[in-house]
Amino acid sequence: MYTNGGRPLLTRNIAPGIHRLQHAYVNCYLLEDSTGVTIVDAALPATWPFLLQSLAAIGRAESDVRAIVLTHAHFDHLGFAARAMERWGVPVYAHPEEEYLAAHPYQYAHENLRLLYPLRHPRGLVPLSAMAIVGALGVSGVTGLRFYAPGDELDVPGHPSVVFSPGHTFGHCALLVREAGALLSGDALVTFDPYTGGYGAQIVSGAATADSALALHSLGALANTRARLVLPGHGPAWRDGVETAVEDALWAGAS
Repeated sequence: MYTNGGRPLLTRNIAPGIHRLQHAYVNCYLLEDSTGVTIVDAALPATWPFLLQSLAAIGRAESDVRAIVLTHAHFDHLGFAARAMERWGVPVYAHPEEEYLAAHPYQYAHENLRLLYPLRHPRGLVPLSAMAIVGALGVSGVTGLRFYAPGDELDVPGHPSVVFSPGHTFGHCALLVREAGALLSGDALVTFDPYTGGYGAQIVSGAATADSALALHSLGALANTRARLVLPGHGPAWRDGVETAVEDALWAGAS
């Protein structure tokens, strides 16, 4: 279970060649092969020292990092990206629709008024507070992205394939690691919603989702991957196949 709360935790080889670092209810992933390491999503600013510790724990140096790949550019997936670009000179990849958001991580589209969620969903206060404590309110934007396109297999360690899944943001993309049978679903499909504090396969609530109807529609693209394992941006891994996760998320609907 995903029970460490806000404390950092590295799970090595959650799938072959994939390691998960969770911190303050946010997941980022390290894809590893003989050519180096790709970081998928850049979590929050205070995750940085735990990222460095995680690299050492899997026997890698900072110089082994070849790229950061973003599923989308919300602040809680962009947290240490600017620091990594400055320190390591690594490229940061995203869909072109994420370019403006990456530069302005707090100017994101959302359907519902965020201020009402703590009143309607008090369980969300704990994760949202944990995220704020580790820098959610102070994320630097990034420019100079490298763009990928739907269907691309990226020439970075792990060679993830891009699965276009808009709705949470308009350029959101999941990443399929075929050899591991794993889908890194970002926030297109999560198993924990920080805004409501609710567990289970679902889309993120309208407090942070641009178009919930589109997000629900995009679940079909995720199901078509037939991935055995879903590794979301928030929450525990889903090990019963992406199709069952999609069924549950469609049943849950929008919140």
